[in-house]
Amino acid sequence: MGKSPCITSKEEGREGALSAKKKESTTEIAARLAQPVLEELGLTLWDLRFEKEGSLWFLRYFIDREEGLTIEDCEAFSRAVDQLLDQADPISQSYTLEVSSPGIERELTKDWHYEQCMGMNLSVRLIRPVDGVREFTGTLTGYQEGRVTLLLPGETEMSFGTEEASFVRLYHDYDSEDFGTEDNEGE
Repeated sequence: MGKSPCITSKEEGREGALSAKKKESTTEIAARLAQPVLEELGLTLWDLRFEKEGSLWFLRYFIDREEGLTIEDCEAFSRAVDQLLDQADPISQSYTLEVSSPGIERELTKDWHYEQCMGMNLSVRLIRPVDGVREFTGTLTGYQEGRVTLLLPGETEMSFGTEEASFVRLYHDYDSEDFGTEDNEGE
């Protein structure tokens, strides 16, 4: 005798198909489409966000280059990725495409961000205060499995999970920066 036929309802069939193939998110599709352009232009995708502000949607690419990013890099990437997005049409609603550098105080959102920024100063805002304090600045000394370790002033070590922070970003001390301006008063 042969095998009995397997009978599944339409609902079971749909659930099985959906669980077998998880649908790509908008940012996953946008990142996949941009990858060849990034490689061709020698750029790195630091972050990608699809965000709603008020009634408007924004697709934001934050790109970088080891030697530093120029406005021409942003323009070249924007033109190329815009064409790919128009052809693939992965986003049903209207949106604004934005391309920029992640900035000097870039937000750390991925594991590799922490690895790349080891030894650098970070600014952190926790969701819940610790001893009445919510914001900290310190040197990144460790990162493992979503736990960040900072060395705070006074040689105090602090550790927290990334889920406990509303943001973690590079810290830049503008007060210590020489902007190349001279005091021309009296001339």
